[in-house]
Amino acid sequence: MKIHFSTATLALCALAASSSGHAQSASAQALYTRSLAATCANCHGTDGRAVQGSMVLPLAGMDKNYLAAQMKAFKTGTRPATVMHQISKGYSDAQIDILAGYFAAQKK
Repeated sequence: MKIHFSTATLALCALAASSSGHAQSASAQALYTRSLAATCANCHGTDGRAVQGSMVLPLAGMDKNYLAAQMKAFKTGTRPATVMHQISKGYSDAQIDILAGYFAAQKK
């Protein structure tokens, strides 16, 4: 028995494979982003919601550009800090931008 695929069938198969790959990629990116954000939870709380009354600033809902700029200032040493200058050096600028976007999207 011979199987014949039409051009439309092949196109649908290719589209389905592409969509599946994109979904996996988006899922992997979301997992990566959450794992980066989890590294901030010890001090800044889960999803950037610091414990009320804490001396640390909450990150949830903070302006993305402001947060990225502050992290990069810690990284270069232009903003004084106790431990953030050490911690921020562990992130690339791209990771800092990902973190800033993640925390900006969180509700306060």
